[in-house]
Amino acid sequence: MNIKKLLFLLFTAIVFQSSFSQKDGYWDKARATTEEISVSARDRIIIKTQDFPEGTTEVVFRITLLDKNQQLAGSLVSVLKAIPDPTGISQGSAGAVFILSKISGEDKCKYAIFSSANVATQYKETGKTDAACLVQETPVSKDAKLLSADKSACMQSNVGNLWFGVESKNWIMNQKIILEVVPWVDNKLSRGWTLDNRKAIIDQCKTSNLAQKMSSSDDFCVCILDKIQAKYKFKEFQKLLPMERAKAFKDFGNSCFGESNLSNTVYNDLRKQAAGLAKQGKHGEAIIKLTTVINDGKATALDYNAIGNSYLLTKQYGKAIKFLKEGEKQDETELLIQLNLAHAYLLNDNYTLAKAIYKEYQAQNVTDSLSWTQKMKQDFENFKKVGIQSKDFERVLRLIN
Repeated sequence: MNIKKLLFLLFTAIVFQSSFSQKDGYWDKARATTEEISVSARDRIIIKTQDFPEGTTEVVFRITLLDKNQQLAGSLVSVLKAIPDPTGISQGSAGAVFILSKISGEDKCKYAIFSSANVATQYKETGKTDAACLVQETPVSKDAKLLSADKSACMQSNVGNLWFGVESKNWIMNQKIILEVVPWVDNKLSRGWTLDNRKAIIDQCKTSNLAQKMSSSDDFCVCILDKIQAKYKFKEFQKLLPMERAKAFKDFGNSCFGESNLSNTVYNDLRKQAAGLAKQGKHGEAIIKLTTVINDGKATALDYNAIGNSYLLTKQYGKAIKFLKEGEKQDETELLIQLNLAHAYLLNDNYTLAKAIYKEYQAQNVTDSLSWTQKMKQDFENFKKVGIQSKDFERVLRLIN
């Protein structure tokens, strides 16, 4: 392998790795904290950061102590321009080395970080750091760290600010301390879609009529959530009128339903559920499942046959005829529909129409291995088992024989 090809493969690997590791967000330099404070000898101070923007998941901070007349070589904000996302810092990239000040004094301090004003105030009064989310016990002249939501207790709640408590270790002279804090904002979370907020949308989706038709509505509800997140910030969505939110759910639901294979999956599930209920003799419940398929305009000829059969077995002969005739319009060659239609006419005291259908198809098969006559006899036996009797059963059998 020549050197050019090797370099190309190496470059490709680096690009591939970085494309998967880089986070989707930005350093919010407008909301960065830069405080230069003089601390009296042996004193403790509290510094509150600027309000973090919604969606802050990480912050980088730098503490630098300077002797009199010294200046910081480069601001933290300018350093971060070279580091596109926090992973470059947490993984120890070369750029992260320069987060530490290039210049600092000989003075040192101890510091602690707090996630609420109350505990920070107690620290200033007592010096106790029990309630701190991070403590630097060893005095330092400069320090820099990344605090991330998945690793630091300081960022594990939806924190809006942090309080830095600094204790001077100079027993005689004042200290000049520079604190810099820059938040990293996750683009998705900056729109207000926290875990709890997303879960609330999912839970609401699962109560919808469409979702309740599905054996598993997870993919469907995630699709709706994605569309809502793309169009609205969470606060914008919350400010919609109830009827506007309901319409959004309906519109996005119809879109998700039509964009995927969910439609076929839902109706196939309903058919399977109806068939299982019918086998258990729960024909009323089977009818409800099949009615949903029919009302949604997704019924096949066999769906009409199935609901017609359940209506027959519940002695609702008029409804059986109605749905079987609809199935006949879809496929007049489907002999299962024709046989059930003949049964419906017979049980509805219309022997003449029933006789014509029984005679017309008596020489054919209803399936590849079951004859018209065999299926007819099976049906008559099933009718008797559920208490459906007719003096014309024997009459039809003699006619066919």
